[in-house]
Amino acid sequence: MEVIKKVKDLISLMNENNLTEIEVEEEGTKIRLKRNNLDSVQTSIQLPSIKASLQEGSNKYLTSKQDKELSEIVAPMVGTFYSSAPGADPYVNIGDTVDEETVVCIIEAMKIMNEVKAETEGKIVEVIVENGAAVEFGQPLFRVEASEEGE
Repeated sequence: MEVIKKVKDLISLMNENNLTEIEVEEEGTKIRLKRNNLDSVQTSIQLPSIKASLQEGSNKYLTSKQDKELSEIVAPMVGTFYSSAPGADPYVNIGDTVDEETVVCIIEAMKIMNEVKAETEGKIVEVIVENGAAVEFGQPLFRVEASEEGE
């Protein structure tokens, strides 16, 4: 994804030049990076295609506009997506049934492995992100077909 590469390039630029803050706006996309006192980088990205209705820290799924019965499990944070623990089978595969407590993946952020739960009931119909890929807050990870019994 082009935005992810741009963020990585900006972080490298910040590190090389010992910058504490950088902001770039290009073609409707606005990226702002700010280093806090703990030497970590806070990322803020505004894309024209991502709605402001996403609430920070939310792991709730979004209803797909194309099909009312499909929902998306989205990334609750910026990090690296892992479909499984090292050397293990993926947490979920296409066709697997999940519920609110099912762990569907791990997102590594600042060397901490964070389990992501489905927070919905249904069947996994698509894995959108590749294993080891960088993900952004609010980025769709999985598409889920709602279970017939409801949520």
